[in-house]
Amino acid sequence: MSKKVPMTKEGYDKIKKDLDHLMKVERPKNIRDIEEARGHGDLSENAEYHAAKERQGHIDAKKRELEYKLTNAQIIDVSKLTNEKVVFGATVTLADTDSGETKKYTLIGQEEADLKKGKISVQSPVGKALIGHKVGDIVTIKTPAKTVEYEIQEIAIAVE
Repeated sequence: MSKKVPMTKEGYDKIKKDLDHLMKVERPKNIRDIEEARGHGDLSENAEYHAAKERQGHIDAKKRELEYKLTNAQIIDVSKLTNEKVVFGATVTLADTDSGETKKYTLIGQEEADLKKGKISVQSPVGKALIGHKVGDIVTIKTPAKTVEYEIQEIAIAVE
């Protein structure tokens, strides 16, 4: 049973680029490394050969993972979304109800999440708590560290 992997067009393109690099650069280089290591003689005691074969296994696993994500990608066209409620692709401005501190997060797929850039997964505790809410709603977010209440101040949809 395959599970759809939600992502933006940019996320899909990045995975395609990563797969392309893997297949056109890393895999051929590794094949050359295996051939070179074979030329060094006895394979049973050849550390370079064993390392290259292990790297080949990692490359093949990464290839399967990227292909799975591309095959099961559900590209969300954020240009068709509205800012009435928090949805995939929305950028949400939150205010901590205790401290007044504001945070801004863009909700995206797990593959694209990067907290340092304010991009969080819709599957994260914060992402799950925000989905479906509107401006003015108070949202209680339970994280492993603490429970925080935020007021949704703004919902924006970035048109690509």
